[in-house]
Amino acid sequence: MASLKDLRNRISSVKSTQKITSAMKMVAAAKLRRAQEQAEASRPYAERMDRMLGSLAASVAGKAGAPALLAGSGKDDVHLIIVGTADRGLCGGFNSSIARESRNQINALKAAGKTVKVLCVGRKGRDQLRREFSDLIIDTIEDIAKPALKFDSAHEISERVIAMFEAGEIDVCTIVYAEFKSVISQIVTTQQLIPFVASAKDEGEAKADTNNDKLVYDYEPEEEKILADLLPRNLAVQIFKALLENNASEQGARMSAMDNATRNAGEMIGNLNRIYNRTRQAVITNELIEIISAKEAM
Repeated sequence: MASLKDLRNRISSVKSTQKITSAMKMVAAAKLRRAQEQAEASRPYAERMDRMLGSLAASVAGKAGAPALLAGSGKDDVHLIIVGTADRGLCGGFNSSIARESRNQINALKAAGKTVKVLCVGRKGRDQLRREFSDLIIDTIEDIAKPALKFDSAHEISERVIAMFEAGEIDVCTIVYAEFKSVISQIVTTQQLIPFVASAKDEGEAKADTNNDKLVYDYEPEEEKILADLLPRNLAVQIFKALLENNASEQGARMSAMDNATRNAGEMIGNLNRIYNRTRQAVITNELIEIISAKEAM
């Protein structure tokens, strides 16, 4: 049985941990509000741009002059997977869920005989994947959200990916990230970036597009030239949207994890206090018995 001193030290240690987790929860809550606003503000622009490019791409599909980012390289041999995670832990299963989906993607591609390259955005993704796929990781981008997440960072990543594609180093590019739904819900999402694929439409969007299909548009300049300019820009926009979603998901997951840790610490303190009181009562009872026994023996 632990001594009273050991129990007091344990209670003090858990209280200190509870203060830390409570402070981390409040910090995450403050960061979450801004991150959520940024993520929600980026969605309409990214979705509209994706839909517009989808409409343009449908009009030039199969043509000889289609841009390479739309038509692809004509091969499906080398895949680049961008794994977006956090640089820090203590955010529940946020990093693990993204790493698990990335691992599944890599294993599926390798089983199909494809060559896989991995670009990690965030240290935690690299730390979890390098145990099995250290030879596939080409680079790790760290501290992308310090001091703040900006479009320039996503633009640099997109330029690097485009340069690899144009050099013939990759044929397909996919990004894995967590889409923010709520503080307790972040959905791991896989999105293909190269070649461009329009996202799936919901029922309302599909009806609207069906009505718009009856309209005839004249483009100036031609569709191929518009796509050649917008496709690289869209790649940066989609990467930026994914990074914003990841940032909001990270803060939401950390807030939820620290809230659970704070409550668990409170329960542990309550249990330790009960054990301490019972142990103290037992010690006092033993001391009284010893005093009474000594008195009777005299």
